[in-house]
Parts: sequence; structure tokens; C-alpha cells
Amino acid sequence: MKLLVTGVEGYIGCLLAPLLQARGHDIVGFDTGYYRDGWLFSDRTLVPHFPRTVNGDIRQLPPELLQGVDAVVHLAELSNDPLGENVPELTFEINHRASVRLAELARAAGVKRFVYTSSCSVYGVADGAEPMTERSPVNPQTAYARCKTLVERDVAALATPAFSPTFLRNATAYGASPRMRFDIVLNNLCGIAATTGKIAMTSDGTPWRPLVHVLDICEAIACALEAPQDAVHGEVFNVGHDADNYQVREIAEIVAGVYPGCELTFGPSGGDNRSYRVDFAKIHRQLPGFRCTWDARKGARQLHDVFTRIGLDAAGFAANPFTRLKQLKYLSASEQIDDRFYWRY
Repeated sequence: MKLLVTGVEGYIGCLLAPLLQARGHDIVGFDTGYYRDGWLFSDRTLVPHFPRTVNGDIRQLPPELLQGVDAVVHLAELSNDPLGENVPELTFEINHRASVRLAELARAAGVKRFVYTSSCSVYGVADGAEPMTERSPVNPQTAYARCKTLVERDVAALATPAFSPTFLRNATAYGASPRMRFDIVLNNLCGIAATTGKIAMTSDGTPWRPLVHVLDICEAIACALEAPQDAVHGEVFNVGHDADNYQVREIAEIVAGVYPGCELTFGPSGGDNRSYRVDFAKIHRQLPGFRCTWDARKGARQLHDVFTRIGLDAAGFAANPFTRLKQLKYLSASEQIDDRFYWRY
């Protein structure tokens, strides 16, 4: 299958492309390159090679790039809540409108499948104690999450017998990637523990968060691409597994347990009211071949081993490219991108 993977130079994309190539797919990557300065470590078992990549802005993706493509995997967005809230109107321009435009171009070009990486953050603040299923009401709390719901709605409306969109609502990612992210909870806590030996939580850690390893996200994408059409046509899947629903304090305790001697303290109840548990039964039941092979403790140990091997220090942990909002602010302040987030040069 010939695939176009957007966001191929990102945290997920740099792992996904080699995995898909190893499964026999022909990959063309597309990425604007905001985070290309960030490469935390090399590991040829994770990234043995990299596909041909076209650099460009997702808002201006050339339609001819879609000619002959069988499926699109769309990762390229402003990723996470703080970045989305930075300039909300740009978040809607890039994450919502540009994503829908891409799906429209793909359908017009005869692309058969469109896999969109959505997020469990669409659930926001859950009402009641029951885990959220794909049929539960969404309750997005941020521009990032609202855009996810809008893309799901608008791209689902484009479905035809010849154009099958699939929506993967990923839990919060974690795990090692050369294009590392330290602005997601488990990775952040592991980085703090590795560089300071102390985790001082600013909240009581009671909110619930579902987690999923980045390689399990990649596996879900591959399975969605390779599944029979009727198994994925217009479908929404929560991506993760039930055992990886944690309170934030449990995540901190897991990380502290992996780093010997790490001191862990908690603060008062925080102002972040996002809290939800998620039911992941559907993807394991309905998507052929998919299963999660990681859990939070195994992921924390993976990060411990990587950070030990490379000698992660405070400067590396704090480097701009590994925190999405810091990197975009740096590119803006250094006048490498303009006020619409287009490259100046």
C-alpha cells in the first residue's frame, strides 16, 4: 500500500514510518519541521531508516502529493492542550480546517482510507464513574480537544463507499522516541526523576488519565490500515487498554518506584479539572490483530534505561524541541516563523 504519513518527523511519526515500511508499505512523509532539531537518542532497532519526506505546511499540502496514494495517516497538528491554547485561532486553522481540507483532497484524489489520530482528551471532564466508550458524549475543555471533535464530525461526513475514514482516539502517549516529548505526563515525570531525583507534584494527583505507549499507537494505526474495510469504515476507536487507566498520583508512584531513591511529594487539589477513565474494549474486540504490549511500569523502565544510557541531564531535559510549546515560542521569538506559524525562510 502506498501511504502518505503527515507529521512523520514527530514523536509518533518517526517510529510509525519505519514500522509501516517493515510491514511492506511504501511511505511518503510530510512534515513542516518544527521539531527537527530535537533528536534525543539513536536506536536502529526503533528507527532503522527513514522514508522520503516532503517538507511543507499542512495548510498548503500540494494536491499532487496525493496522486496514487492508497491511504493517508494524519498526525500533523499542533499537539497538546497548552500549545493549542497558545493561539487558539491558529489551532482551529491548522488542526481543524487544514485537517478537513486534507481529507477533502484525499477523497478527490481517489485515496481509499484516511486514518486520523484523535485523542481521548475529547472526553474532557467525565460525568459519573463509568469509563467513557466511543458512544459516550464528548466534553472537550480546550481548543486542541474541540478541534479533534470537529475533525471527527466533518471528516466522518465525507465517508463514501470509496473513502473510508477511521478515527483513533489515543490515550495520553508515553514511551521512548528519538523525537522525544517531555510535555506528556509519564515522560515528564521520568525526566524529572532522572535529572533531579525528586518529584514534587503541585496537585494531589487525583484526576484520572488513560495512558498508551507510543508503539502501541503505531500498532493501532497499522492494524487500522490493514483491517478489512467494513471493520474500520467510519469507526471511532479508543486506543489503549483498560489496565492503563491511572490516577495521576499512581503514575507518579510508578515512576518514583522505577528510579531508586526518588523522593515523591504531593500538593493540594489542583485547578486542572480534566478527569476521565476510558473503556478500550471495542478496539480489542473489533480491530483484527490489535493488542497492547506495554504498560506504564514497563514504559517507565524503558525510559529509565534510555536516559541512563545517554546520560540525560537537566539541559537535555529542558531543551526546547522536546516541549512543543517552548519550541514554537522559540521559533517565533527568533523570527524563524511568523505570526501565522509559517516559516519565514
